[in-house]
Amino acid sequence: MTIKSVYTANDLRVIIPVGGLAKRLLPLTAEVSKACVRLVNVPLIEISLLTLARQGVRNFIFGVKGYTNYRSLYDHFESGVGFSAKYNIAPRVHIKYQPNIDDCGSADSVRINIEYYDIKDPIFAVQGDNIFDIDLENMLRFHQEKKAFLTVGLMPVSDITGFGIAKIDNDLRISKFVEKPSPKEAPSNLANTGLYLFSPEVREVFKESKIQELMHKNKRLDFGYDFIPYLIEAGRPVYGYILSGVWYDVGTPERYLETVRGILDGRLRALQDFGGRVSEEERIWVQGESPEALRRREEIIRKIREGRIEVEGSVLIGRHCEISDGARIVNSCIDNYTRIGRNALIENSAVMDRSFIGENAEVRDSIIGRHVTVNSSQTEKTKILNISVIADDVSIDAGCEIVSTKIYPHKHIHKQTLYDSVI
Repeated sequence: MTIKSVYTANDLRVIIPVGGLAKRLLPLTAEVSKACVRLVNVPLIEISLLTLARQGVRNFIFGVKGYTNYRSLYDHFESGVGFSAKYNIAPRVHIKYQPNIDDCGSADSVRINIEYYDIKDPIFAVQGDNIFDIDLENMLRFHQEKKAFLTVGLMPVSDITGFGIAKIDNDLRISKFVEKPSPKEAPSNLANTGLYLFSPEVREVFKESKIQELMHKNKRLDFGYDFIPYLIEAGRPVYGYILSGVWYDVGTPERYLETVRGILDGRLRALQDFGGRVSEEERIWVQGESPEALRRREEIIRKIREGRIEVEGSVLIGRHCEISDGARIVNSCIDNYTRIGRNALIENSAVMDRSFIGENAEVRDSIIGRHVTVNSSQTEKTKILNISVIADDVSIDAGCEIVSTKIYPHKHIHKQTLYDSVI
C-alpha cells in the first residue's frame, strides 16, 4: 500500500456509524433515526456534514444499521446532490451507505465499510449524534506530526457521566482509556468526543487475529469499549487532540435543549447564521425564501416591531409560520409551517415542524415533535413543562398539564395531569 506523507481534508473518507436505538432520546427516536431528529430546523446530522463539507470533505459514508436508520438517512440525503445544492458546495458531496450487513458496533461498521469500498485513504469516523467545531486542517497536521495511528478528539468536561475518558501524557499520547467510568475510576476529565482520525493502515489492524477474537468473544467491536483500548494495549501511537471549539453530545432531551440554546446563542463557529436574520443587533431569525414564506416572514417581523408578539433572547422561526397576537417566544426554536395561537408562551423549548400550539398554551423547557397538536383555550390552558418530550403526531386536549413526561407518537391525550410519566 502506498502511503502519502501529507493529507488534506479532501483525502479523508468520513464514516458516520449510525446503528443504535437511541434509547436515551426516546420517544423522539421511536420512528426516526437519531441522526435525523430535527434540530434548529434541519436534521441533526446535517450540521456535522456541513461543518466538514465547508472544510473540503467530499466523501461520506453513513454506517447505517437497521431499517429506521437507513430509511431516515437515505430518504433525506440520497447521494448528496440535494445537500450540495442547498449549501452551494462544489464540487459536490458524495454520500454512500453501508452495505446490507449488520455490524456489531461502531468500530465494526468502519471495518465493514473500509472493506466494501476498498478504502486506502485516511478515515475520519464521526458519531452520528455529535455536533462539533473542528479545524480539520489543524487536526490533520497534528495527526501527521505525531505520526499517530489514531487521533481521538477530546474535550474537558465538568461531568464525566456517560463518556469515554482518556488519560494523556505530556506529549498528548493517550496512555489509558476507560469507557463510561464511575467518577472514582475516571483517569481524567477529558471526554471522548466520538471524533476519530485513523491512518490508512487501520484496515490491516481489523484483520488481526486478536480483533477477530474480540469480536467472536464479545459479539461487539465498539470504539470506546474495545478498539481504542486494544490499540493502546498493543502499543500503537494513539493521541488525544483537544478541541478548541464547542462540542455537543445530543444524547438526551436535556442535552438536546442545551445544544439548541448553544447554537442559537452563536457558540458553534460552524453555524452562525440560519438565514433571515431580522437585524444585526438581535439574535432573531425568521426564515423564508419563496414569495409565500416571505409574506409570513414580513408579517411576523411587523408584529414584533409593533409589540403584538414578544420575542426575547435567541429565537429561530422557520418558514411559513403563523404567530398570533400576544404570543411570547423566549430562547426557542420554532420549525417550519408551525402555528402559534394567541397569548401562547414558548420558552427555552423546541417546537418541530407543522405543529400547532393553541391559545394561552404554555411550553417551557420541553420538546414538541413534528405535526403535534396542543389544544388550549383561555379557560382550559394547556401546560407542557420541565423537560417533557412530545413525539410526532400527538394530539393533546385543552386543559392538560404535562410535567417531566414522555409521550410516544400517534397518541391522543385526554384532559388530565401527567407528572413524570411515559405514555
